[in-house]
Amino acid sequence: MPQIEYRNRRAWEITGGNLTVTVTVEGGHIASIRHRDSEVNPLWTPIWPSIEPSAFDPLRHTQYGSDAEAKLLAGILGHNLCLDLFGGPSPEEAAAGMTVHGESSVAAYRITEEGGALRMAATFPQANLEFERIVRPTGDVVRIRETVTNLSAWDRPSAWTQHVTLGPPFIERGVTQFRAPGTKSRVYETDFTDGKGLQKTGADFDWPYCPRRDQGFFDLRLYPAEEVSAGYTATLMDPHRSDAFFAAWHPRWKLAFGYAWRRSDFPWLGRWEENHARTNPPWNGKSLTCGMEFGASPMPETRRQMIERGSMFSAPGYRWLPARTPVTVEYCAFARLADAVPEDVAWEGDSVRFIH
Repeated sequence: MPQIEYRNRRAWEITGGNLTVTVTVEGGHIASIRHRDSEVNPLWTPIWPSIEPSAFDPLRHTQYGSDAEAKLLAGILGHNLCLDLFGGPSPEEAAAGMTVHGESSVAAYRITEEGGALRMAATFPQANLEFERIVRPTGDVVRIRETVTNLSAWDRPSAWTQHVTLGPPFIERGVTQFRAPGTKSRVYETDFTDGKGLQKTGADFDWPYCPRRDQGFFDLRLYPAEEVSAGYTATLMDPHRSDAFFAAWHPRWKLAFGYAWRRSDFPWLGRWEENHARTNPPWNGKSLTCGMEFGASPMPETRRQMIERGSMFSAPGYRWLPARTPVTVEYCAFARLADAVPEDVAWEGDSVRFIH
């Protein structure tokens, strides 16, 4: 049976082709994607103990923090779905119990195995949404199909972001390389790094050369070598392409890992790094991560801020979920041994083609 325990969490595991995928029951996180010829899981495993979101008690579990993000951080692993919020709740929403990135990050999912795939389903009662995800590994690719149904009689403005986060040993300072078909980019518009970030707050630039806070530029295609760094940039994927992607590669592991998706579904790629900068619990100045977050919204922010922004670089900043209508997207993850980082990735259904 595919039900397993993974890092003290209830989970399901499925193998197809060269890949084994692990997903959690609570939170619905894609916690691990492993290639059979590699010992490395590129996805992020936090350094703190993982617990089920349903077990989280803000009075007892203060080691995860004391704000609206604590419940999410207590159980987050790897690839986290942000629906239909990408960012933090408003003060009123937080007081009502809403967490960062919305219900999808902490909900319980109904999981079944069907014909070589895992079917994950959940209802988000506060957002009034029904969600389904089909995860099917084949060859070097994990095909993923998601359907969101707005259960209300109102069209709904929505964020919908795949918060894919990579971690050690795959992420290594000054070593791990990245590629993506980026165009216009913007650094997060306020400083959330307590002055520890390298990026010039609010700067617009052309991918991948991000302005430094002091002077000059640095290349987002290489993870920073500094002992401490942090920041977030939003990049518009090339509008002349039908598909978009990101690829990450580590030269020692000889593993290329990434995702490919339809650009019309997710026009934005957010790149978030946390390199020993956050000193508050549960980070405690010890975490190393890189989020490659593709979605319908450029910036993590409240719903009001998202709607007031409307667009960026003449591209939409959210998508509409029509009343009582299902909306379906498809994308894939891939993992393959490679001697160099792919400069381009062509998604071809059950496979991807690397262009070096």
